Amino acid sequence: MPFATQPVRRVAAAEGIRPSGHWPHTIPAVRQLLTDGLDLDPGVTFLVGENGTGKSTLVEAVAVAFGLSPEGGSTGARLTTRATESPLADDLRLTRGVGAKRAGFFLRAETMHGFYTYLEHNPKTSGPPEPVFHEMSHGESFLTLIRDRFTRQGFYCLDEPESALSFATSLAVVGVLGQLASNGSQVLCATHSPVIAHVL
Repeated sequence: MPFATQPVRRVAAAEGIRPSGHWPHTIPAVRQLLTDGLDLDPGVTFLVGENGTGKSTLVEAVAVAFGLSPEGGSTGARLTTRATESPLADDLRLTRGVGAKRAGFFLRAETMHGFYTYLEHNPKTSGPPEPVFHEMSHGESFLTLIRDRFTRQGFYCLDEPESALSFATSLAVVGVLGQLASNGSQVLCATHSPVIAHVL
């Protein structure tokens, strides 16, 4: 992926922001990001760690700073039920490629059922109708959504997608992520799954 077209080249503290003694700055991974910044490579970047290490907080904050809804969805989706996101996005500055695409998607496992309802209440005005995600199993709906929505070149953030996936569907998701990377997209994924994190 050419440097100029990379959706997010670097994540760092916004001007005037220094790590404080308040959450989420007290999370070690967040503090390190605010202190040192994080260069994102082209292709797929995985954040791996135990619960409470800050990987989901980081992915959420980067997604929101990019312009995606904190509750998930594509660029332009404005699903809002109850604000649970951290304020970290306001403390970040993203360095983007000059020619980068603005398209993106945030897949957040814990809010996807709300996103499916949002899609039912806000149907597409052109093209084929959306699949009826609520009528699918949890894993089937995730995989269908990923295959249906992760098609355009852009920036894709995933927060623990494996929570809904079997071994077989995890491998299918790995295939989609690999295809995105080969097509010039960029992926940031928080995961516990050794299947997802180590196959690519």
